[in-house]
Amino acid sequence: MPLPFLTADRAFDANDQVALPFDDHDQWRRPYRPGSWRVGAAALSLLLASFVLLAAVIIAAAGSVGGASATFGIAGVVIAATLRALRMGTWVSRAGVRRVGFLSTVTVPWAKVTSVRTVQQPVRWLGLPRTVQGQALVLGRQGGEQLVLLTDHSADFLSRVEAFDRAADTVEAWNAEYGTAPVAATR
Repeated sequence: MPLPFLTADRAFDANDQVALPFDDHDQWRRPYRPGSWRVGAAALSLLLASFVLLAAVIIAAAGSVGGASATFGIAGVVIAATLRALRMGTWVSRAGVRRVGFLSTVTVPWAKVTSVRTVQQPVRWLGLPRTVQGQALVLGRQGGEQLVLLTDHSADFLSRVEAFDRAADTVEAWNAEYGTAPVAATR
């Protein structure tokens, strides 16, 4: 029994062209769902954090305040790292495109975007140093700099080629709507 009101793909249905009430283009949004690899790793690390928190409670009950506070701190770091890993990815809004990494965030206004295109190139597999041949959505900025927004071998799109294509098309559509790409003159 399909429950479309519970799925994140509801906004991507081709048959449903009605604007949703929460469809505010001024808010930063991720144009795709987080992938199963990212969600699975987050679930495992939160499970680990729950065991660490349980250990901290046991240590605190035993009377070692210093050990308990250090263990609570470790659990806090694991939880914060997990939440940051879940925020990683590409976000779009009317203001521009934002690439959120684990330690840094790069925001490029649409006025400074020269191109958004999908290219074949070596990409990192699950963010590890190992590279494989794959597709990447590359953003060209003024000054000739390039920023890789999405890859088909990331934690969000590994084994989800259709989701990568849909996300790349969505970012390109945002660029077509809000970008200042030069328009070809017709005569």
